[in-house]
Amino acid sequence: MNLQQLQILRELGALGSVTAVAEVLHVSPSAVSQQLNALQRGIVPPLTRKQGRTLVLTPAGEALAAEGAIALDAMAAARRAVDRFEAAPSGVVTVSGFLSAAQALFGPLVRDLGTGPDVPDVRFTDEDVAQNEFAALTARYDLVLAHRMEHSPPWPRSGIRCVPLAAEPLDVALAASHPLARRETLTPADVVGERWVTSRSGFSPDDVVRTISAVTDRPVDIVHRINDYGVAAAVIAAGGVVGMLPRYTSVIADATGVVRRPLEGVGTNRMIDLLTRPENLRRRSVRLVAESLQRVMSSLAA
Repeated sequence: MNLQQLQILRELGALGSVTAVAEVLHVSPSAVSQQLNALQRGIVPPLTRKQGRTLVLTPAGEALAAEGAIALDAMAAARRAVDRFEAAPSGVVTVSGFLSAAQALFGPLVRDLGTGPDVPDVRFTDEDVAQNEFAALTARYDLVLAHRMEHSPPWPRSGIRCVPLAAEPLDVALAASHPLARRETLTPADVVGERWVTSRSGFSPDDVVRTISAVTDRPVDIVHRINDYGVAAAVIAAGGVVGMLPRYTSVIADATGVVRRPLEGVGTNRMIDLLTRPENLRRRSVRLVAESLQRVMSSLAA
């Protein structure tokens, strides 16, 4: 049995005819009869009987209709509770972010949201995973800060909602004393012969470095593989290697005095997106946090 069948049984007891039930529930009389027959197949004693030209409930039908009314009321109460939960501006919202985004966005997000009883209770976690693993994080977090290179495959569409935040260029990063630091822009041919610090395979900017090698048809000398942009920037500042740093979100790297130069001739944009399951966006608290992240990212990009 299901709630629709219980509702039909209750209305039949109140109205006394299949036609009247159909009119109230805005379905056809045959649909009402089919549901009553399906309900009866799972119950031994008869639930209805003919009384003249009408169909009335038997004692067993009346007992089931009475208990069904309790179940319908409980379901309505559950729906009201869900509605209140979705409409509440407060409530816990879990957010995961890859490291550079977490460093750049988490603090400003807290300041942008402010404090008070109507402010979401945000719980942060840093999750630095390979690009193909970001979508799976939506099973564990309400909102997932994710990145992918502009030319890479898009995020899965099934069961995932993507809120774009920014297209962030990756710039060549050099020590201030490096000869190439005097140039305004650089090309793959300028930097392919340098010694490099880059990320592990599957992460950015390793994919850009591999593109540099491909377009110049020359191997790249990778000396260090470091995923943390702050650590990479410290190594670059010491001299001897070059690397790539994100333009907007490598806030720790900014303190090292590393010089950044745009790379021309290859695509270096990484897309920073917010991934979530569609049902999460029904919650006002989640929408408030997503909107705040959009404001903070826009401010950084500006």
